[in-house]
Amino acid sequence: MSEVVTEAVKVMNEKDTSGFDGTAKFDVEDEGCFMVDSSGAREGDEAADVTLKADADTFKSILDGDLDPTSAFMSGKLAIDGDMGKAMQLAQVLS
Repeated sequence: MSEVVTEAVKVMNEKDTSGFDGTAKFDVEDEGCFMVDSSGAREGDEAADVTLKADADTFKSILDGDLDPTSAFMSGKLAIDGDMGKAMQLAQVLS
């Protein structure tokens, strides 16, 4: 996996994901994927309830708290496929 994905996993594991009751896949364009569930984040590319796809800069901005996930989605920087309810729940974890 890429350094970008490895760093994103590290940052996500510093957040409290215990309230997220699903699985999410973050697809970082040209870098790879990582998974998030209630136990934390890990590198992987598995089936998930919701998949979020964006470039590395967008994900970095979201994970750093500089970009709201909803704003990223509304502006077209973040694509979401799957359960929108899970995506909204995940947005709470990211903020």
